[in-house]
Amino acid sequence: MSKDGNMLAIAERLHAELAQARYLLEGVRIAEALLFASAEPLAEDEIAARLPVGVSVERVMEEMVRAYSGRGVNCVCIAGRWALRTAHDLSDVLVRQVQEPRKLSRAAMETLAIIAYHQPVTRAEIEEIRGVSTSKGTLDTLIETGWVRLRGRRRSPGRPVTYGTTPNFLDHFGLEQIDDLPGLEELKGAGFIEGRIPPGMSIPSPSDAESLREDEEPLDDSDLFMPLPIEGDDGEGDADDGEDEEDTRDERGG
Repeated sequence: MSKDGNMLAIAERLHAELAQARYLLEGVRIAEALLFASAEPLAEDEIAARLPVGVSVERVMEEMVRAYSGRGVNCVCIAGRWALRTAHDLSDVLVRQVQEPRKLSRAAMETLAIIAYHQPVTRAEIEEIRGVSTSKGTLDTLIETGWVRLRGRRRSPGRPVTYGTTPNFLDHFGLEQIDDLPGLEELKGAGFIEGRIPPGMSIPSPSDAESLREDEEPLDDSDLFMPLPIEGDDGEGDADDGEDEEDTRDERGG
């Protein structure tokens, strides 16, 4: 190839690279605007639909993460969706400006933890693990917060409702995926488990997959339009409709 041909090829390549860089920069600006304006985290396909033709959404989000790294606001992936979030190390600076949310009761926190680690799980299974009856109000509170959802119905007598966590649960607790929940050693290191661990003790491997398991079946069409009856409810004992239930632990549970 002649000298002039080489110079022309180099010029064309530089022109193409500059065009790609401009498109990528424009894509980053678009993604930034979308995330800034959105009240909820966005999926990659939602972002990709607004990008210039030929611009890789993966490249755009990599650039977003790099550009916001070390700043007061970070670009983070939460449950497969992207959002702009305040840097974790600045949470103390903003604590006085944020209204303190309503605290969950011990019963609600225990129930939430069981659902997170054992999902899909029924109310009867929650009660078996806790060793105490669980108020319908406790489950209602967790559903109202947006952290727990009705998954389906267990393929067993009575067709009890199964519960699981939501993307809002991951978002609130800063988890990218449910597998990021602390394991046994992490819980022990944080002081939640003290003393010697009994032989054979383990932490379940949680799964919040959207697809139902073999022992689950979809909710009925009518379930989408009316409150679901929960197994074991007799319409009594929920007068306070709150998140605390009377802690009537049996002798085995202390």
